[in-house]
Amino acid sequence: MDAILPLVPKAKTEIALRVQSVSHAFETPEGKPMLALDDVSFDVPRGQFLALVGASGCGKTTILNMTAGLVQPVAGSVVLNGQPVQGPSRNTGYMFARDGLLPWRSARRNVEVGLELRGVPAAERTETSTRFLEMVGLDSFAYAYPRQLSQGMRQRVAIARTLAINPDTLLMDEPFAALDAQTKLNLQAEFLRIWEKERKTVLFVTHDLAEAVALADRVIVMTSRPGRIQADIEIDLPRPRDPAVIRFNHHFLRLSERVWQALKAGENAR
Repeated sequence: MDAILPLVPKAKTEIALRVQSVSHAFETPEGKPMLALDDVSFDVPRGQFLALVGASGCGKTTILNMTAGLVQPVAGSVVLNGQPVQGPSRNTGYMFARDGLLPWRSARRNVEVGLELRGVPAAERTETSTRFLEMVGLDSFAYAYPRQLSQGMRQRVAIARTLAINPDTLLMDEPFAALDAQTKLNLQAEFLRIWEKERKTVLFVTHDLAEAVALADRVIVMTSRPGRIQADIEIDLPRPRDPAVIRFNHHFLRLSERVWQALKAGENAR
């Protein structure tokens, strides 16, 4: 008779972010409420790269702002690392479409801004900024000012600045949207290389469907306003990935079509 082996429970997935039954409304210029998000729920496991796509005005950036503690939902809850989000957290990094560098500070001193605000000693700030400038390939431009850098280089400084504070969670609102196609692909590849080492939890908003599929582990497609979840699609492409190469993969094209079809369905949903 075969021995009966005890059942081994599966390892529990640790949830980094839980958005639970969230709805939100904004006031119009006429003073009337406009529903932006309607009963949105999803979980993000720790270390996952999740992309949000959808039509303009469907609440993608509002979800980022809620996660950052900048906006409170009118209904539902946002829980980050086991704690309800009630305000900004030192464990969250937020990166925008524009680099937002301070023009009077060098690349190094821009990277050190968050560290300075936290009271990190000068020697440690220098060590950290050096490491992250090297990571994004800009160590030789440490003393250059933003006006002396290309847009792509400024975005790399912004990435280094965001990572330098060592956040658990990265919120990214179309961070590569302002770049030309070639620079965008190069910077996507650079960011993926860093992310695949660090494995931070990423919530990434984009209007570029190819970008979402090339970068993410998972894509949530939102309906037109009010934003609801139209589709939640796993992106089971192998890693590491090169965004410039993976887009010619047949499975990439099939996944991109699924995201596109979900987006079109979401635009027609009411």
